[in-house]
Amino acid sequence: MPLSHDQIRTTVESYLARFPHERKHLGAVLDALDRPADIASRSTFSGHVTFGAIVVEPLDGVLHVLHLAGGKILASGGHAEPADDTPVQAALRELREQTGIPPHAVTPWPDHEVAPFDIDAHPGKGEPGHVHFGLRFLFRLHTAAEAPVMLQGEEVGGIEWRPVDRVTSPSLREKLLKLPPAAEAETANASALIYNDRGEYLLHLRDYFPGEIWEPGMWSLLGGGQEHQDATLEHTVRRELAEEAGLDLGDLTPFATEYASDDAGTTVPIAIYAGRWNGDPRDLRLTEGVMLAWFAPNDLHRLRIADTTSDLVQRHAASRSAGTTTQSGLALQEQHRASPHGTVPNIIGIHLYLERPDGTVLLGLRHPNSTFAPSTWHVLAGHCEQENAITCLIREAREEAGLHIERQDVELVHVIHHIDKAENRPRMGLFFRARAWRGEPELREPDKCTQWRFWDPAALPDDLVPYTRVAIAKIQNGEVYSETGWPT
Repeated sequence: MPLSHDQIRTTVESYLARFPHERKHLGAVLDALDRPADIASRSTFSGHVTFGAIVVEPLDGVLHVLHLAGGKILASGGHAEPADDTPVQAALRELREQTGIPPHAVTPWPDHEVAPFDIDAHPGKGEPGHVHFGLRFLFRLHTAAEAPVMLQGEEVGGIEWRPVDRVTSPSLREKLLKLPPAAEAETANASALIYNDRGEYLLHLRDYFPGEIWEPGMWSLLGGGQEHQDATLEHTVRRELAEEAGLDLGDLTPFATEYASDDAGTTVPIAIYAGRWNGDPRDLRLTEGVMLAWFAPNDLHRLRIADTTSDLVQRHAASRSAGTTTQSGLALQEQHRASPHGTVPNIIGIHLYLERPDGTVLLGLRHPNSTFAPSTWHVLAGHCEQENAITCLIREAREEAGLHIERQDVELVHVIHHIDKAENRPRMGLFFRARAWRGEPELREPDKCTQWRFWDPAALPDDLVPYTRVAIAKIQNGEVYSETGWPT
C-alpha cells in the first residue's frame, strides 16, 4: 500500500521538531497533507513528496548523482513505490536502484535515523506549478569497497563524491557543515527488532549473571558486537541471530541507532535492523539467555526492560500503524484503539534537574489550571511523544523554557515509579541532569508554568511536588542512578 498522509505528516513533524524555524518555509507541504489528493503519488501534479538518501563517506565526501532528465547533479532520490513501507525504505530503494548501493552498505547517521536530515521544495522537471517536496535522510557508507556502483543507465549518467563545502544544495550544505564531530563515531554493535503480523515483538530474556553479561536478567533484542569476519553491521546482526537462536530472516532494514551504556559507563551506539518473522520462538534453538517470547507494545511496562529498547519498539509500532492498512497494520490500530489511554501508550515522564554553579536548582510554579500538580513547584517536566527520553527532554526544555541542551551533556540521575491518580495507572519518571546548557529560563508556555526560579536546595518551597523533593535530595547526596541500571 502507498505511504499514508499520517505517516508522512509524522515524518515531517519530527523534522520540524528539530528545525522549527522552517515551518513557514514548509507550509506548502503541510497544506498538501491536508488535501485528499495522494501526496506520495507522482500523478499529483499540485505537488508531491520524493524521498532521497544523503550518503556520506568520511574520506570521499557526499554522494551526488547526475540525473539525466534534468541534467543536474543532486543527491540520490525519487518517487515512492507501492511496496515502500516507510519513507526511509523509499529512500534506500531509490539509492539501490540509481547507484547499486544496497541498504546493508549504509547505516543511518546517529540521531538522524527516522526524521529527515533535510526537506527542500523545488519545481518538478518541466512541469509548471508542480513542486517536489524532497524528504532526504542521512546515511554513512561503511566503505566504498563494500558498495560497487552500478548505475541506472536510463536515469543516471554518473556519480560524484563532493566535499561538504561543495554540496550543491545550500540548505543541505549548511546542515552538513554543522554536524558535530561526535556523530562520526563508528558503530560496532548491531541488534534485530523482529516483529510479526500480529503486531508483536520478539524479545530475549538475558541470563542473570551480574558482572559477566550486559543488562543481566533484562528483556532485550537479539544481537551483539561486530567481529573481524563481519563485512558490514548487517552481517553482524545476521551472524548473531544465527548463533544465538538459529534464526535466518529475509529482509532486514536499517531502522535506528540505540545508545546504551556498557559496564564501564561508556556510551555504546547500536545499529538497529528491523525484520518480519511469523514463527514460534519455542521452535528455535536458543544458545544464550533464558527464553524468547512475543510481546505486544502495550505489555512492555510489565517487563524489566531498558527504556531505550521499549522506546524503539513503541516508535516502530507507531510507524507501522500510521503507515499500513495491511492485516498487521489493522491489528495494531485495533490494539491501540482498545487502549483507554490513547493511541500510543505513554507511561514515560522526563524531568530536568538543572543546577547552577552556585548550587541553586531550577523549579517552575505550575499554573493553577495545569492538569498535573496545579499551583505547586516542580522541575521542568514533560511526556514522551513517540520519541526517546533524551530527545523528549531536549524538546521540552526548548519548548517550555527556551533552554538549549545538547545530547552529550545529559545524564540519567534518578528514576521514580508512581501511580498517576488522574488516570489510575503506573508511570515511570526519569530525572536527567544537564551538565551544560544555553539560555536563561523563559515563560514559553504560561498555561503550564507561571514562574521560573532558582532555589537553594536547603530552602526549597513548602508546596513542592513530594517526589521532586526526594529526587533533589538524593541527587544532592550523590545517590544517583547506578551502573547496573537501577537506582542505588
